[in-house]
Amino acid sequence: RMTSEIETNIVAAERITEYTKVENEAPWVTDKRPPPDWPSKGRIQFNNYQVRYRPELDLVLRGITCDIGSMEKIGVVGRTGAGKSSLTNCLFRILEAAGGQIIIDGVDIASIGLHDLREKLTIIPQDPILFSGSLRMNLDPFNNYSDEEIWKALELAHLKSFVANLQLGLSHEVTEAGGNLSIGQRQLLCLGRALLRKSKILVLDEATAAVDLETDNLIQTTIQNEFAHCTVITIAHRLHTIMDSDKVMVLDNGKIVEYGSPEELLQTPGPFYFMAKEAGIENVNSTEF
Repeated sequence: RMTSEIETNIVAAERITEYTKVENEAPWVTDKRPPPDWPSKGRIQFNNYQVRYRPELDLVLRGITCDIGSMEKIGVVGRTGAGKSSLTNCLFRILEAAGGQIIIDGVDIASIGLHDLREKLTIIPQDPILFSGSLRMNLDPFNNYSDEEIWKALELAHLKSFVANLQLGLSHEVTEAGGNLSIGQRQLLCLGRALLRKSKILVLDEATAAVDLETDNLIQTTIQNEFAHCTVITIAHRLHTIMDSDKVMVLDNGKIVEYGSPEELLQTPGPFYFMAKEAGIENVNSTEF
């Protein structure tokens, strides 16, 4: 028993030591602050952007250069390890640049504090993040919105009837990590959060990878309708979710190998064409596997 306790304590000590070596994030707020209405358009420019996870490791994004226009809907695809999720981490500066810039509406995101950056962007992550507490707290942790606004967001997220039928409604307690909700319900709650915030830039990081097709379709329809005036970047797990995008970015080994409308890319037997063929998508009007 004593040996077992020693082993457990050694692991705890190792983790503490490991955390002491983790580099601090950049300042939360700096003297240089963006305008209050930033970003007002949602234009995103990557200028020869490079990133690596640690100084001694190879680049995971290698010279990304592209210009995403205001209100454009961009699908990002690529094989596992191509750099898709790294791209979203860079937008929120979870990973800092090893070279190049990301410019959002004329502001270099490296020049402002993390609070000013992350407050203005919204992500629906691959794994829905929920906390122990009420549904209301999970939807509106800073009490910025009225009950009326929250119920409207729940309606748009197709959760109004579910929450209304709960005995405590918005006061219903969510267990740690949302364990007492289904994966689909957790995903829709994250969509509800995004609907409340209505940021000019929305990122979906493989947001529909773990949900059923019905929930998937609900999410896609809501995003098309409610975020029409926002810039939306979708890290795609199912190709059909991005077939109606304005443009598709195909990543391979940290580089953009194709970038254009789905119609254009399907005209040429390149990486996207073969991905679509594997997925059973024969033309741009087909969204079925």
